[in-house]
Amino acid sequence: MNRIRVGDQVVVIRGVGKGRRGKVTRVLPERGLAIVEGVRRVKRHVRATPQRPGGILEVEAPVQLSKLMPIDPETGKPTRVKIKVENGKKVRVAKSGAVLPAAER
Repeated sequence: MNRIRVGDQVVVIRGVGKGRRGKVTRVLPERGLAIVEGVRRVKRHVRATPQRPGGILEVEAPVQLSKLMPIDPETGKPTRVKIKVENGKKVRVAKSGAVLPAAER
């Protein structure tokens, strides 16, 4: 079970974007990366195709999972996550004891 999932609200704890908050849009667990809305925006130069015009686009680049912490739904602060078994299912629990919500698809 992963500590960070798609749909989680997270905060950046290290690096240039330290303190920024956003929602996880994609997780790449095999590479240890996640894409977060509004964090680590980079410019991409794209060539024009018949479907879209060319130009310079701003997109989110991946951030290492180790630099992200989920936000506790009760306190609104960054929190560590532990895994508990409740009713035969694994759930993610914040330090305050609040269950982190499941991913919204």
